Amino acid sequence: MFAICNLSIVPVRAEASDKSELITQLLFGEAVEVIDKKEQWRKVKLLHDDCIGWIDVKQVTQLSDDELSAIQAQPGTITFDIVQLVIFEQNHIIPIVLGSSLPFYVSKRFHFSGMEYTYDGSVKTMAKPDKSQLLENAYMYLNAPYLWGGRSPFGVDCSGFTQMVYKLSGLPIRRDAWQQAEQGTTVNLLEESLPGDLAFFDNPEGRIIHVGIILPGNKIIHASGRVRIDKLDHHGIFNETQQKYTHKLRVIKRHHFS
Repeated sequence: MFAICNLSIVPVRAEASDKSELITQLLFGEAVEVIDKKEQWRKVKLLHDDCIGWIDVKQVTQLSDDELSAIQAQPGTITFDIVQLVIFEQNHIIPIVLGSSLPFYVSKRFHFSGMEYTYDGSVKTMAKPDKSQLLENAYMYLNAPYLWGGRSPFGVDCSGFTQMVYKLSGLPIRRDAWQQAEQGTTVNLLEESLPGDLAFFDNPEGRIIHVGIILPGNKIIHASGRVRIDKLDHHGIFNETQQKYTHKLRVIKRHHFS
């Protein structure tokens, strides 16, 4: 069984409870596979990154196998406004955020699960990955507050930020920093890095705990308290406000977009 998110931002939790830890979020138009159930809760696997967690069944709508196959067979259309309105049933609205997905989008209209929608905002249809606007996409999240498990401009964590920036460039990557560190090609030296590469940072036990996107001029954009820009060198991230290194550099990874 499959389902699709028909609300703006839906919490995905570690356990079947509203009190449970937020581990990620589903954005409008993203699909899941239902793998278990418990009362009104559904254990799901997110189809874009294989993340597994629990959602309230009232916050998604069922998606047929055939419709899912049709969605996956076409280039995805993604929203590029920080927030914009979706209209359905003439006067009902849903505010959706940057990076939401619009299945079967044509000329400001799209549909799924028997419902027709209108969207009059900025979109981009991703026929293939495109790195050309990756840094501009990253800057759209500047000053978004840090939120563990978040994936939106109104609350995002470090790996949610990098995942969403890469989604906006048409390249899906995994959800958590340690998973993202296992993807891509290793860049051996910081001096060999390029803008858009991902830099990963570890704790004293050697576990990857943080990720950011390398910018020109020995800088990095990352989510730490908020999405911010700091200095980067071979030691790690130097926070000028605190006048100290806050994260120790472990590895740099590059994704090839063509």
